[in-house]
Amino acid sequence: MPGSKEIRNKIKSIENTRKITKAMEMVAASKMRKAQDRMRAARPYAEKIRNVAAHLSHAHPEYKHPFLIKRDSVKNVGLIIITSDKGLCGGLNTNVLRMALSRMKEWEGEGKAISICAIGNKGLGFMSRIGGNVKSQVHGLGDAPHMEKLIGPVKVMLDAFVSGEIDALYMCYTRFINTMKQEPVLEQLLPLSGEKLGSAEGHWDYIYEPNAKEVIDDLLIRYVESLVFHAVAENMASEQSARMVAMKAASDNAKNVISELKLMYNKERQAAITKEISEIVSGAAAV
Repeated sequence: MPGSKEIRNKIKSIENTRKITKAMEMVAASKMRKAQDRMRAARPYAEKIRNVAAHLSHAHPEYKHPFLIKRDSVKNVGLIIITSDKGLCGGLNTNVLRMALSRMKEWEGEGKAISICAIGNKGLGFMSRIGGNVKSQVHGLGDAPHMEKLIGPVKVMLDAFVSGEIDALYMCYTRFINTMKQEPVLEQLLPLSGEKLGSAEGHWDYIYEPNAKEVIDDLLIRYVESLVFHAVAENMASEQSARMVAMKAASDNAKNVISELKLMYNKERQAAITKEISEIVSGAAAV
């Protein structure tokens, strides 16, 4: 059994750790609210561009954008993996990477080649360790996503789809449900399905300047980029929520450990006092 001094040192060490986890919990709570606000702010734009894309896809049927054409056979698959740059956020990254790895094994079993775009340091490190074919990557996004940082890596995958290097493009990220719940999702990004674009009942045509092809080409690229941006915003909100919950759990656990150690310390101290009294009484009786 450790002595009183060792127990005191251990209590002090855990108290210092608890101060850190408590501070990280409060910082994550503050960042979580800002991340949720950014996520909600991105929704109106995503919804509006989705409606416009749906109208254009129905209103100009004679031109078919490559993003809307389904390939006869899928031999090459692209995967955009969105993770956080930092850890200490519970099982957030582990869950999304486990889902991605499981699906990658299925594709490899079917003889499909996989190209990867890694957004976030954790995903990039994991894919590098397992020997994944990382075509593009970006990390160090900070606390807020910036479209100019995302456009380059995403465009690499979009160009690969248009040129035929990949036949389907998927995106794996963590969807924000609420503060206590975040779930990993894997969804198809390209080719765009009717469900993804949404229905365009009562659709109308537009006046295209300079021409329909250029307008639709540019719009659908912006649409796909907005989907990725929104997924990154969702992942950042999930990251801060998961970190806040994880740090709260760590602080609560530290508090319980400190209580147990204090009880052990008091028992050890009481035993030492009792021993000293017994020695004094024994000495007095011997005299």
